[in-house]
Amino acid sequence: MNIEEQVKAYINSQDEHKRSDMQALHQLILQILPKGKLGFFDGMNNENNPIANPTIGYGSYTIKYANGTSREFFQIGLSANKAGISVHILGIKDKTSLAQNFDKEIGKASVSGYCIKFKSCKAINTRVLETAIRYGIANSNTLH
Repeated sequence: MNIEEQVKAYINSQDEHKRSDMQALHQLILQILPKGKLGFFDGMNNENNPIANPTIGYGSYTIKYANGTSREFFQIGLSANKAGISVHILGIKDKTSLAQNFDKEIGKASVSGYCIKFKSCKAINTRVLETAIRYGIANSNTLH
């Protein structure tokens, strides 16, 4: 299966309400990053054991480690979880800024350093979520 097929299968595997929210958010993020790299992490480690929720990845940025090595990783992530949906906004230089700038405006969501979690799109202001994603892209490490 190619990446687009994996993404489609993952979204389609969700219950009806979560599936429609995930599809809408997928389209929104594709509009924000039309030329961004699309990726999919199935949540499994090398031994095929689950270590995280499956995540759709959009765009990429480079993590630079103190030892001089670097690693490419997606910048925006979209995943379903037991409580709802998570949007990961990675690579922001100041990990307190996402919560400081968007926690009060976004609606019924949990905003942490790099993640916005919510039950459904009805519980949040999706325009504020879009602004948060755009903010993360503008205030991140090296992007591709």
